[in-house]
Amino acid sequence: MSDYLFEPADVFALEVTGEDKAYPLRRIFCVGRNYAAHALEMGNEVDREAPWYFTKQVAHAVKSGAVLPYPPGTENYHHEMELAFVLGASVFRASAAEAQAAIYAYGSALDMTRRDRQQDGKDNRRPWSLGKDVEGSAVFGPLTKAAEFGAVSGQRIYLEVNGETRQDASLAEMVWSCGEIVAHLSRYYHLGAGDIILTGTPAGVGPVTAGDKIVGGIDGLQAVTLELT
Repeated sequence: MSDYLFEPADVFALEVTGEDKAYPLRRIFCVGRNYAAHALEMGNEVDREAPWYFTKQVAHAVKSGAVLPYPPGTENYHHEMELAFVLGASVFRASAAEAQAAIYAYGSALDMTRRDRQQDGKDNRRPWSLGKDVEGSAVFGPLTKAAEFGAVSGQRIYLEVNGETRQDASLAEMVWSCGEIVAHLSRYYHLGAGDIILTGTPAGVGPVTAGDKIVGGIDGLQAVTLELT
């Protein structure tokens, strides 16, 4: 007999290349406006004083290859291609060296966004949750260990919709590096294994519709795909 009134959700975990065990997620952090060109296309400026964040529920995460319905409550659903990384060690108020050493693996990810609902939040000085924390809106590819991926530098990051390139940039364009993000975020949270961080999207975001097939990639990592019905 179960100890619960209903069965709890299964653990959501990501494949790690070369490992026979998966990486379970506990929290999803996302960095906002980490590419200057994307900030500009959205009518904003990059805050170069410090990175800033929003979150998504792990319950809204899906694996690459998912086929999902176009979400309710929006007429302007956008793709955002991002580099994600996960932690393998506990860090709090980390130094730069400690922060970088805590990164376990990298992966390709999509931060799908109800842009109209996000704009509602901006216009009314309210949270972005309806725009960002959307069912099926955090799409993750398999992870590649940091030692195998190497340093984050000038790797190409791109996204295609139905074979047409929409986003095409370099990871070198990120305002805040992965290590800097960990060091800063660890001032506010006890970070550790199970935490995944999305590092922002380059310019070229745009709407998708039912029937679209989305493919995003980063040099050295496995691609991430999503199909909308």
